[in-house]
Amino acid sequence: MLAEQAASFAAMVAHPFVRDLAADRLPEVAFDRYLLIEGAFVETAIAIFGYAVAKAGDLDDRRKLIASLDGLAHGQMDYFRDAHARRGLVADPGLQSDPRVAAFRDGMLGIARDGDFADIATAMFAAEWMYWTWCDAHRDATMRDPMRRDWIALHAAPAFRDQARWLRDRVDRLGADLSADRQQALIAMFGHVQRLEIGFHDAAWSGAA
Repeated sequence: MLAEQAASFAAMVAHPFVRDLAADRLPEVAFDRYLLIEGAFVETAIAIFGYAVAKAGDLDDRRKLIASLDGLAHGQMDYFRDAHARRGLVADPGLQSDPRVAAFRDGMLGIARDGDFADIATAMFAAEWMYWTWCDAHRDATMRDPMRRDWIALHAAPAFRDQARWLRDRVDRLGADLSADRQQALIAMFGHVQRLEIGFHDAAWSGAA
């Protein structure tokens, strides 16, 4: 999966948003847009993980996913609520309706709603492996804004790393029992999620379409 979708993955982890954030030159307005759209998406992610819990057939999987849900509902949501309050950000329906934002939100939710556990695990792996990869790579970047440092630290932390690795290993185990055609479908989904992520980050980095 990582080998066959290396180009789409590399395009995301080298996105201008990522490069500018790591170089401490991302404009404030772009970071504010990101806080608004990513904060809203975390609520969608809670629903996605809920679908995963319902569709998982293994108690150990469900326990792991429930722990992940707790991290989303508390650690990540607390970060965004604090960030929005400190920066005076208010909900922006126009930003949430940007086609690139909507495509990512609705696409990921659609995978969870309509797919099986392997689909959901692959989509979650695609997103979380991407975040862990670039945040870990830039964990020591010099940034004046502690909120930006905290965002990277949250996704480079051992707990997030371990979750990303668990998803990687779980997808590997699931794939071992699937047909070649089904494996290829999941590999394609991984690339699809990276392209959705690119559009999502385009919306934050460049503003309105």
